[in-house]
Amino acid sequence: MMDKWMFDESATTDPAHGKAPSERSVEELLAGGVILLDKPFGPTSHQVSAWARDLLGLDKMGHGGTLDPFATGVLPLLAGKAMRMTKSLLTHQKTYIAVLKFSNAVDEETLAEIMKRLRGRIYNVPPTVSAVKVQVRSRTIHQFELIDIKENLAVVKIDCDAGTYVRTMARDLGLFIGEEVELIELRRTRSGNYVEQQNLSLSQIADAVWLWKEKQDDSAMKKIIHPLEVMTASMPEIVVKDAAISALAHGAPLARPGIVSASKGVAKGSDVRLMSLKGELIAVAEMIVDSDQLTVMKKGEVAKSVTVIMMPDVYPKGWTSPPPHESASAEVASPAVEVDSQETIDNPITLPSLSELGKMKKAELVQLCENAGLETKGTKAVLIERLTQ
Repeated sequence: MMDKWMFDESATTDPAHGKAPSERSVEELLAGGVILLDKPFGPTSHQVSAWARDLLGLDKMGHGGTLDPFATGVLPLLAGKAMRMTKSLLTHQKTYIAVLKFSNAVDEETLAEIMKRLRGRIYNVPPTVSAVKVQVRSRTIHQFELIDIKENLAVVKIDCDAGTYVRTMARDLGLFIGEEVELIELRRTRSGNYVEQQNLSLSQIADAVWLWKEKQDDSAMKKIIHPLEVMTASMPEIVVKDAAISALAHGAPLARPGIVSASKGVAKGSDVRLMSLKGELIAVAEMIVDSDQLTVMKKGEVAKSVTVIMMPDVYPKGWTSPPPHESASAEVASPAVEVDSQETIDNPITLPSLSELGKMKKAELVQLCENAGLETKGTKAVLIERLTQ
């Protein structure tokens, strides 16, 4: 676990809004959760995903990290909002166990030595029989280990970047050792945070669904559906105040005063997960500044959302705005993401009428946005829209 900067130890959360992932119903879990399928030999990843979708009674279901028909093992199935995280899941490191068949018996020491050469950064071209477009890829092989060998059969373990083709690695190994190599078995044992011990067969999923729908027993379903918080557990994170959540769920950038704590050492441009004090995933965001810079910041944007997960009505708004038809002067409170929660509704500013706003110069609108705690980038029309939304 990463070390954290703590900025507000006194921050609390309102139990009336949101809930911890462990308290979600089956329906809520299916609206944004992951099921780990033990893909069997034979069908495509798309086929088994469709079978699971029908078992669960869902309209759509995605999967993360395609396995070829002959391969088995960890295949994350994505339900509801989890499908928004497909790109993130596809970038996770993977671990495989493979059985290789050489044209002749090979020497163990020679094989182990050659396998070392295939570690590190390599060029990896998918074979023509693969399920994706054939093009040169650069991938990192973190581990390529010989587990067992007997005559012309070898069992190996590969820990690699997502998108690595083990069949191609087997071919390259054969070129180095001077023997033809055939990949005869392949099993994925890990995908990101998920390991094969968590896998379920299609029949186990069917049993859990039957208990839930026919016996009103949801205990098995709650065990097999992993919330997105588990999927993103290895990411650096920023925990935010309740008052900031609604704005973030609407896609607003995160500003410094809304932060409770943040992982140390996160570089600008890196992805982080934005979390509530209850441990709920709000969004995945890109850092605008280094996280270590937060210790000297008092205001300003910190991160911008890349993928919003939480629905915008889960937490109440941390700001107020005048009715759009109102022509008289009105009061608007600063957004929660831009001010401390103690100031969210206590420090309103006077907002001119729409006609008066239209006559103001851009510099004046920028100043008004700054006073209201709103983002100041954009055209004059954009600034007026932010002030009156």
